[in-house]
Amino acid sequence: MRLEASDIKNLNLLKHYRIIRKWACKNNNLNDADLELLIYFDCMDLFTREDFKIGTYSYSWDNRRWNRLLKDGWIIVWRKHNRTTQKYNIYKVSFKCKQLISRMYRIMLGKEDIPTSIARNKIMKGKSYMDKVMITSINNVNKDKNR
Repeated sequence: MRLEASDIKNLNLLKHYRIIRKWACKNNNLNDADLELLIYFDCMDLFTREDFKIGTYSYSWDNRRWNRLLKDGWIIVWRKHNRTTQKYNIYKVSFKCKQLISRMYRIMLGKEDIPTSIARNKIMKGKSYMDKVMITSINNVNKDKNR
């Protein structure tokens, strides 16, 4: 079965994407481009450093992004290169990354709410004006049962 544009609209999948993305980024020390790139890689399953370079053309340039995502455990080596048959490493997103993306999908589908406890959501501390605005938005997303 092939999805149509109206099917995605009827799912309301992207209705609260911005708020969910902001929550995911703030609580995982990622920026918007990092998260969207990780979603892109998750869809690819396995990728190379060259795929990363191709994937970053549509994002703001950050020459530290690859090393940061690797160091922070968002990307892992799936197969190491060797000097004879494998000329380059092959990577995949980590279990931690897959869990975050799956959780975002569950929130988008209304199967799970965005956490509202201070221990599980940094935004709920309300340290800045933007955090206070986001708290209201998060509460509105959680109340919306037609996600």
